[in-house]
Amino acid sequence: MCLRSRIKSLCFLSVRISMEDPDDSCPEEIPGVKEALKNNDTAGAAKRIKEYLEKQTNVSLNIAITGESGAGKSTFINAFRGIKNRDEGAAPTGVTETTSEVTPYPHPDNPNVTLWDLPGIGTKDFPARKYLKLVGFDKYDFFLIISDTRFRENDVKLAQKIKKMKKNFYFVRSKIDNDIRAEESVSDSSKEKTLTKIRDDCIQRLKDLGIESPRVFLMSSFQLHKFDFSLLQETLERELPKDKRDTLLYVMPNVNPDVISKKKKL
Repeated sequence: MCLRSRIKSLCFLSVRISMEDPDDSCPEEIPGVKEALKNNDTAGAAKRIKEYLEKQTNVSLNIAITGESGAGKSTFINAFRGIKNRDEGAAPTGVTETTSEVTPYPHPDNPNVTLWDLPGIGTKDFPARKYLKLVGFDKYDFFLIISDTRFRENDVKLAQKIKKMKKNFYFVRSKIDNDIRAEESVSDSSKEKTLTKIRDDCIQRLKDLGIESPRVFLMSSFQLHKFDFSLLQETLERELPKDKRDTLLYVMPNVNPDVISKKKKL
């Protein structure tokens, strides 16, 4: 098939896909492509399509990670980036506060994807009323609010402010593996009952503090293939714009065969 025919086929296919999913863009929406094809300028059309595809691979994604000291933010950032806590370039972890300023951690496979380790809300340097301004709210695509115990009033205040600014947030209950081991040592409860108990407790507390229909994801940063990490991934896929969604998928940890299959298809 000649170059012109291939480009026309690509445009036709993209138009058909666009009709199925109005949020997806197609080559004929790229300035200059349609005109170039009408003028038999296949080289010009190919150039514009190539520029478009290169732009798509350079889409930035900024993920804000926040929560109180010791909640497991840094360990989650490292796990998401596929590195260990002791590896070079890892976010520092410890039993004391290790995040005193907004710190970016680019993904090693795609530097356009950055996880931002934010100081906890409500500290002396980051008071709740000024928090979003101090951490640079506008640059983040969504927020993960992490807690290893109960979510607190400051977490809810932050979520409400984020919602007011029309951005998405997700509650992550971390260190679930520790809770399961602790419960197993004192009772005969099954893992499923323990998880249900923790999830219900988190949801009820968030409701009591004023969050309607809270979404809570239970996780262990040392065992991303277990618990709710896959559910969080699926939720983000549904709620991110397509270009951001594809960028996220490329760097998602290969926690199950479904993720690998999606990457291959993409």
